Amino acid sequence: MSLPLSGLLVVALEQAVAAPLCTSRLADAGARVIKIERPEGDFARGYDHVAQGESAYFVWINRGKDSLTLDIKAPEDAALLERILARADVFVQNLAPGAAERAGFGSEALRQRHPRLITCDITGYGEDGPYRDMKAYDLLVQAEVGLAAITGAPEAPGRVGVSVADIACGMYAHAGILQALLERERSGKGSGIAVSLFDALADWMTVPLLHHDYGGKAPERVGLNHPSIAPYGAFALGDGRQVVLSIQNEREWAQFCEVVLEHPAMTHDPRFASNRVRVANRPELETIITAVFAALDHAEAVRRLNAARIAYGSLNGVAELSDHVQLRRMAQPTPSGPVQMVAPPVQIRGENFTPRPVPALGQQSDSIRKEFAS
Repeated sequence: MSLPLSGLLVVALEQAVAAPLCTSRLADAGARVIKIERPEGDFARGYDHVAQGESAYFVWINRGKDSLTLDIKAPEDAALLERILARADVFVQNLAPGAAERAGFGSEALRQRHPRLITCDITGYGEDGPYRDMKAYDLLVQAEVGLAAITGAPEAPGRVGVSVADIACGMYAHAGILQALLERERSGKGSGIAVSLFDALADWMTVPLLHHDYGGKAPERVGLNHPSIAPYGAFALGDGRQVVLSIQNEREWAQFCEVVLEHPAMTHDPRFASNRVRVANRPELETIITAVFAALDHAEAVRRLNAARIAYGSLNGVAELSDHVQLRRMAQPTPSGPVQMVAPPVQIRGENFTPRPVPALGQQSDSIRKEFAS
């Protein structure tokens, strides 16, 4: 079965997370991705060894690629890379700003030599501005863009527990490349794409920024609560578990009071008669809800919430995710054996996704050198 990007050649001079995430999703869609690694390998290979001896990050975002080890400062290897790029459709790189240009592989020059080539440069803070040359890692960008300041409990800022800056940037790069491929179908010419970790997370921060710029105040840290809706947050149960619930309108509020709290008179209590006053009186509201939920176990709380058709979720840990009935998995081949992975979130109706293997370091180096020998 032919996949949507079958026949496309992507060259990835990449490391870490953002660029590999982007190119792995291109590979999932059928593109041939040649991953250029230094002789010592992408340093993400050494982040940990928890996945059958492989790095968890590396097996997640490098499936379906060919691994070619090169020293692009060496004339012979640079010449090989140039020959590969002459046949390529897409070039993705996330070296330090200016490094690709110094090595002779700057995006603008490449597109002049190869007009149909689509280039994608991934950086930390963009290609200009005073932060251009700063090192940018996920937690640093979360802090710099203000995300950490609105994340966590009231007493302290917090980090989002996964690498959201890298993930957001990789997703935007992926979308940009697909747009550029469509445009090339019309114009016959490639284009240059630039995406930064900072810009990606800044876009995600639009709503808090608008609250600050136009409302005079950014949302405060409220832990597992919503800053402008109540009740919307986590409540402890008598068996030690927690549920997170959300009330979106007054009809749901009435159902919640009657069926879940078994206290229908609260619907008309002037302290709680609308969302605005519920937010203003959040401490009193949460004291009442907490007292009711403390007498319930998880099964009874879920029964009542379902009966009232109230939106809720259980506050699970990673162990609960591992056993979750909705979790879809797949067996991912790796150099050290199969790893049970999360299946891709995008499902194509009538088709089953079969992951291609994660490459060992330099696994395809010999065959690629022969293929592009001249």
